Amino acid sequence: MPSAAVRAKRPVIPGFGLTMGFTLLYLTFIFMIPVGGLLLYTSTMSWEDFWSAISHPQVVASYKLSIGASLIGATINLVFGGLVAWVLVRYHFPGRKFIDALVDLPFALPTAVAGIALVTLYASTGWVGQYLEVHGIRIAYTQLGVIVALTYIGLPFVVRTVQPVLEDLDAEREEASASLGASRLTTLRRVVLPALLPALLTGYALAFARALGEYGSVVFISGNLPYRTEIAPLLIVQKTEQYDYQGAAAIGTVLLLAAFLLLLAINGLQWWTSRRSQ
Repeated sequence: MPSAAVRAKRPVIPGFGLTMGFTLLYLTFIFMIPVGGLLLYTSTMSWEDFWSAISHPQVVASYKLSIGASLIGATINLVFGGLVAWVLVRYHFPGRKFIDALVDLPFALPTAVAGIALVTLYASTGWVGQYLEVHGIRIAYTQLGVIVALTYIGLPFVVRTVQPVLEDLDAEREEASASLGASRLTTLRRVVLPALLPALLTGYALAFARALGEYGSVVFISGNLPYRTEIAPLLIVQKTEQYDYQGAAAIGTVLLLAAFLLLLAINGLQWWTSRRSQ
């Protein structure tokens, strides 16, 4: 008869081997094979061809815009997405469930439709853009428009990542901090933010990775001006249409590595913060 300690370690529902096999099979076909195929195809290029494809001035300009706008959009969502999650969890007000449902709209709305809607709003003759144009502020067909589009599609990632953590955060810890004489700012900085930091970083990384590969909602509002508002995913599409598959693969590899390095850095930062909190 197995001991009580051995029985306690056994899972309630058996089948780890079978479920792990399905998991690995699923990840292999959905993720590993496409990514491995991209890297393998890129490796067939000579170094001179690869460098020529990724270092062209037009391609470099698209990298700067895609990566820079994605970082800015993710940073904006880090702040305001956290605030939206805080309001939805900590306060009860009329229409809260409706606003909570609106957060998921970028998930449900086709990106092309979102791009058309953003142009309708922010063009110089749009509902909002016509008033901004009076003050010399242009959004549509500028780099600012790219940032607006990438912020729009990245907001749900931060909100939905932070919300469960806020719901599980015990309010008694904040009350204890206040009873010990800590100010609201000190309670926020020493009690709330350390608990939310891993979730905030995860939402930031997801928003950045999503924005880096965004295409549909950006091409309409950016104007696609070479060297100015042309994003890297658009160049990939253009090169595939021109049958330059190696050039498209090279650009895609650079974007893949950029997203992977940021996710690796974020995971390392999460590990460091969790070690400090122990």
